[in-house]
Amino acid sequence: MARLVFGMNQSLDGYVDHTKFAPSPTLFRHFIAEAEGQTGSLYGRGIYEIMRYWDDEHPEWDDDERAFAKAWRKQPKWVVSQSLKSVGPNATLVDGDLEQAVRKIKAEHEGEIEVAGPNLAHSLTALGLIDEYRIYLHPVVLGKGQPYFAGPRPPLRLVSHDRIADDVIRLTYVPA
Repeated sequence: MARLVFGMNQSLDGYVDHTKFAPSPTLFRHFIAEAEGQTGSLYGRGIYEIMRYWDDEHPEWDDDERAFAKAWRKQPKWVVSQSLKSVGPNATLVDGDLEQAVRKIKAEHEGEIEVAGPNLAHSLTALGLIDEYRIYLHPVVLGKGQPYFAGPRPPLRLVSHDRIADDVIRLTYVPA
């Protein structure tokens, strides 16, 4: 059975915003390795539309960006949306009963499935479906934006912490 892992970059004050701070080259290479090892990704509509950037080739990309795009394109993606009518390559639209669909995905696969997007993670948390939370804590303060936890923080237990880059710590939690 697959495990669902929700992990995102987060500011010190709890916000996620890919436009306000970017991963260092060291952290980006960490994300490449994670993408290469994942069984797939489960996206909310908003974050999926942002990630579609990796579907197209960009001549200005460096080797790391090309490696991430290759890993991202290879893995299956499931996109939870009631407004999208279609999704891109190697992606499946999930538009019915969320709990039933995600339980089926978990049952039919092995390994780690990334959950992307705070709103989707909130819905999956309420259903008891997320197995692990990874916070990549950056030393920045945003003051506003989309919080990592889109609703009340669930009861969690810290299981590990490690430095991923010079200024980023990964905090790993499981439901308590």
